[in-house]
Amino acid sequence: MAVDSQVENGLKLMPKFDASGLLPCVTIDVETERVLMVAYMNEEALRLTISTKRATYFTRSRKKIWVKGESSGHFQEVKELLVDCDQDCIILKVKQAGAACHTGFPSCFYRRLKPGTENELEMLGDERQFDPAKVYTTT
Repeated sequence: MAVDSQVENGLKLMPKFDASGLLPCVTIDVETERVLMVAYMNEEALRLTISTKRATYFTRSRKKIWVKGESSGHFQEVKELLVDCDQDCIILKVKQAGAACHTGFPSCFYRRLKPGTENELEMLGDERQFDPAKVYTTT
C-alpha cells in the first residue's frame, strides 16, 4: 500500500499536520449537531484530547496548549473523533458544558451574513449564556 492509500483507506490514525504543525478541528455538539467552533490542534493537543476525552486545542494567538473550559468551566467531553479522507482535518463531536464561545453564546457561529447584503451581519437569535466579563477575570 502506498502512503496515501494507507492514509485514505487504512484504519490507522495518521494525522497530516500542516507546515506549522497544526491540524484544523471542527467541533460539533453531539446532540444538536450544531457547529460550535473551529480551532487547531498540534500533535500534543490531539494526543491529550484522545487520552483525556476533553477537547484540547493549540491556541495560535497565545502559542500554547488550551483545554477548552479551563478558564470558564465550560468543558467539552469528546464523544467521537472523525477524521477526513486525507487525515488533515478532524471533527470532534462533544458534549458541551455551558457555552462554547468565549463571548457567552452557545456557538462561536452566532451571526450570519444578512440576506441580500454583501457585508452586513445579523444575529441568529441565540441568547448569551454567561457574561464574559464575569467569567474571564484576571486575578
